[in-house]
Amino acid sequence: MPIKSYLAHPIAGKKEELMTALVSLGQCEVIPAENQNILVLVTDTHTEKEDEILKEKIEALSSLKLLALVSGFNTSQ
Repeated sequence: MPIKSYLAHPIAGKKEELMTALVSLGQCEVIPAENQNILVLVTDTHTEKEDEILKEKIEALSSLKLLALVSGFNTSQ
């Protein structure tokens, strides 16, 4: 199960919109930073293919400016 954490940088003024969009995708936990215009995003998928599809959906969000991978880990099944 791939588990990855990212820093998601929204387009200026779009932090809430990005947070709502990410939560609606499922397989995501979103934690907003209190003092910065970023979101901490943790994804949890069952397979590498699901992870790739989810990442493509995230990167296609119009309110996302930059997605930076912080760490990734894959448990063997």
